[in-house]
Amino acid sequence: MNEMEKMLAGLEYCYDDEEISLMKLHAIENANIFNSLAEDDLDRQHEVLSDILGSVGEKVWIAKRFCFDNGKNIHIGNNFTANFNLTILDIKEVYIGDNVMIGPNTTITTVGHPLSPKDRRAHLAQGSEIRIGNDVWLGANVTILPGVTIGDNVVVGAGAVVTKDIPPNSLALGVPARVVKELENDLD
Repeated sequence: MNEMEKMLAGLEYCYDDEEISLMKLHAIENANIFNSLAEDDLDRQHEVLSDILGSVGEKVWIAKRFCFDNGKNIHIGNNFTANFNLTILDIKEVYIGDNVMIGPNTTITTVGHPLSPKDRRAHLAQGSEIRIGNDVWLGANVTILPGVTIGDNVVVGAGAVVTKDIPPNSLALGVPARVVKELENDLD
């Protein structure tokens, strides 16, 4: 397997492989296109997002700067709002449900690196998909790590680092994020 095939399969891969580096460069170019659009040109923003992301719903608004590793692995539902400086490292898929709000300076990363210094010097990485349910609010400066699933109707408090799955109808806070309260789902 080449490095791209390993990456796509969720295996350990070398992140400075030429093909992977070109993918990231193309993603940076696409992010620059989106980030250069006029703030009030919502139709053009949606058009560009539809071209550069894997899928995008209706009523999607992302403030500048939006950065990503690939773009095509990001899938966003309807009625989505992301504040300033959203970073999604989408080496693997990121699925975001409907009615999701994301605070400023949030990082969603599907990629991690080895604990071994020898392996880090070899520029190794490995990715795992992330799933974010419907009606989720991520506060400012939240970090979501690889392999995490966040259930429906979850609030993650500002500054939290999500290292493990968060069940539906939960308020999670802290570093690492822990469920501190069950939330009522008043949509039923």
